[in-house]
Amino acid sequence: MTSSESEIQARLLAQALPFMQKYENKTIVVKYGGHAMGDSTLGKAFAEDIALLKQSGINPIVVHGGGPQIGAMLSKMGIESKFEGGLRVTDAKTVEIVEMVLAGSINKEIVALINQTGEWAIGLCGKDGNMVFAEKAKKTVIDPDSNIERVLDLGFVGEVVEVDRTLLDLLAKSEMIPVIAPVAPGRDGATYNINADTFAGAIAGALHASRLLFLTDVPGVLDKNKELIKELTVSQARALIKDGTISGGMIPKVETCIDAIKAGVQGVVILNGKTPHSVLLEIFTEGAGTLIVP
Repeated sequence: MTSSESEIQARLLAQALPFMQKYENKTIVVKYGGHAMGDSTLGKAFAEDIALLKQSGINPIVVHGGGPQIGAMLSKMGIESKFEGGLRVTDAKTVEIVEMVLAGSINKEIVALINQTGEWAIGLCGKDGNMVFAEKAKKTVIDPDSNIERVLDLGFVGEVVEVDRTLLDLLAKSEMIPVIAPVAPGRDGATYNINADTFAGAIAGALHASRLLFLTDVPGVLDKNKELIKELTVSQARALIKDGTISGGMIPKVETCIDAIKAGVQGVVILNGKTPHSVLLEIFTEGAGTLIVP
């Protein structure tokens, strides 16, 4: 390493130090999914980021999705994917595949990536330690022809109704990094598939996390000139939804951020998971995405 490279590294570490001190012993929940999950280089960088958070005295928790992988496995098994209101209908046969893919193959891939860094990750889902309980999701849509509200039957798609933080508090005191799949039991004995964003928000809210990071396929919330908005309050975010600045698929993302803040998260960030080391850039610099605060 040349002297100039050493100087650059020293300068970067000096700039990161105040942020390391800011988040020491704090909980950061990271929702991992999208394109980053299917790219081996980005996956390795993500695992290194999570390991470095742990080594810096931060308590990282990973919640992951896996929609494309579920779709691919259902196709391989000859099971047709049906969607209602943009949501996958999950019958009894489908929920078995969902659990196998989310709590099985994907979960263990992420655990293995983090373990390869020398840290200890442990794979979990909502069933472990009665961490999360869910109930059948209640979704309604407006029929475009009749303009009448219709209740959707999505099968075993669930919503979080209870989070018990006992297991996560125990793991926070250990060297373990929890990697959690968004599958949970209901009090009715059924298994429910839960949207990974809302699952991560429920976990982060129950833990009063300092930060919840949503790794997405976009840089964050953009203004009308397509420039990144660095920070928004909840009321500002709602105003931007109302005036159309926040539109399309960004609306449910921002609404999930607002729900997480109402649940107790101190700040939620939407950032681009396709940028290598985006987690480190967000936590140890002035920020890489859009921060939404109360």
